[in-house]
Amino acid sequence: MAAAGIGPVSRETTQRLDRFVELLGDWQRVQNLVGPGALDEIWMRHIADSAQLLALAPAARQWLDIGSGAGFPGMVLAALLAESEGATVHLIESNGRKCAFLAEAARVMGAPAIVHNVRIEVILQQWAEPIDAISARALAPLRQLAVWLRPILAKGVPAYLHKGLDFAKELAAMPDRTDFVLVEHPSRIGSGVIVELRLARGDARSEN
Repeated sequence: MAAAGIGPVSRETTQRLDRFVELLGDWQRVQNLVGPGALDEIWMRHIADSAQLLALAPAARQWLDIGSGAGFPGMVLAALLAESEGATVHLIESNGRKCAFLAEAARVMGAPAIVHNVRIEVILQQWAEPIDAISARALAPLRQLAVWLRPILAKGVPAYLHKGLDFAKELAAMPDRTDFVLVEHPSRIGSGVIVELRLARGDARSEN
């Protein structure tokens, strides 16, 4: 089956995403999980936009999604990876109400997601679980993300960060940008970019 804006996926995956959208609509009536009008364009603007990360890291099965909010991109990735052996998506969110929604979404969808109700800067300093890739969407300027993510980037794990048209300004504001390798991937949805961020070192995994 082809889910809107995503392409061919299994019937089970489509059903998971449908449950997620329905649950988000139910919770949105009493909780401010997404911005005004977001549900009107949920499939293309949010779900398809989140799903495109898998094409950039097709071998990644263990994801760390920081600042997960209402589940973009983390919960969408979990839905798409639910039939992949060994898949896990860790969702980091400090807002307790949003964490409650994410936990319920994971349960309803049967998605391989683990919700962590904690501040980003705290958990990333002590993160020990194996992960293949990091994601973040509409969270913080590139300069701040690089500071938070540096301990995990040092292990050789890449980050895939959704950025808008002001990305060039964010890049110029990074005082230590030569410490990093950045690759810009044009977004398939809208006019933004996906920034692939790595630490500019030899074999960073040798530090483990």
